[in-house]
Amino acid sequence: MKKWLIALVLLAAVLTACAPSTPASTPTPVGPRTLTVMTHDSFDIGEETMAAFEEANNVEVEILKSGDAGLMLNQAILSAENPLADVIYGVDNTLMSRALEADILEAYESPLLAQIPDHLELDPDHYLLPVDYGDVCLNYDKAWFEEHGLQPPQNLEDLVKPEYKGLTVVENPASSSPGLAFMLATIGHFGLEGDYTWLDYWADLRDNDVLVTTGWEEAYWGAFTYGSQGEGDCPIVVSYASSPPVEVYFSEEEFEEAPTGVVVGDGSCFRQIEFVGILKGTPNRDLAEAWIDFMLGTTFQEDIPLHMFMFPANENAALPDVFARFAVIPEHPAFVDPADIQANRETWIEQWTEVVLR
Repeated sequence: MKKWLIALVLLAAVLTACAPSTPASTPTPVGPRTLTVMTHDSFDIGEETMAAFEEANNVEVEILKSGDAGLMLNQAILSAENPLADVIYGVDNTLMSRALEADILEAYESPLLAQIPDHLELDPDHYLLPVDYGDVCLNYDKAWFEEHGLQPPQNLEDLVKPEYKGLTVVENPASSSPGLAFMLATIGHFGLEGDYTWLDYWADLRDNDVLVTTGWEEAYWGAFTYGSQGEGDCPIVVSYASSPPVEVYFSEEEFEEAPTGVVVGDGSCFRQIEFVGILKGTPNRDLAEAWIDFMLGTTFQEDIPLHMFMFPANENAALPDVFARFAVIPEHPAFVDPADIQANRETWIEQWTEVVLR
């Protein structure tokens, strides 16, 4: 019996030795994950900047452009049960109350908030974190005013004076983001009650032959004397405080000073602040946090001015030379509480329409 056992053991050993060896298992390569960022159509950033984030985090970033900021937010709200993206960027302070009330966001207190000025942080609960800002202001054609021997306007009140009759073009707040922002500037500056309200101001603007266009392009490139290369009739236009450096940046001419100026008198501009937030239910919470940290960091922030023509929110971000030389930042823009904007936006637009267009 022992001989049979010994023979079986030896046979098993021989068979094991002759069996083909099984190759050692190798780990399956892990491909990049995908992070989807919902944005408005104006989102733009450098390829190298985007690549830096993707390589550092082994991720592919999909930018989901979704129309203007209002349309983008509508889509995010309607798809809340089945989110289209992990992160949303481009909700501004005219829309933030609506975004917060819709309960579509997850809070995240990024450590990079320490580098963002307090006055840009409008959400103390950190559902929406500030990325950039831009001031909607009156711009004017310097050469036109010099040729006509007229001083450019210094504040909103100047526009209703007889010498400025027929010189201003604005955008309709019902169809234009800068138009809405400028309307809000007049509300913040003149107020809703008192002897002279914002509606009184618009009635005076109407009587002073203000021109109203549907959107910014029609106003700036069509009616504004500088933007239309002299084809337009209005040397004053509602645009952005960043427009003068942009004009210099894209011009083939060499400028010692910007060809257009900005009216920055107290309360004459409205500051738009754009935010980023994590959409509720994302399966990529870690990547969403990393993306927000990246957006608030200096690499991304320093790429904003020459791609989206806004100012970086991070106070440590250096401005490109053309912005540093030619940009003007209003010290005291008008302010309207985001909650008041949310509650009254449509009513104010209807009142504006009744006074200005009917």
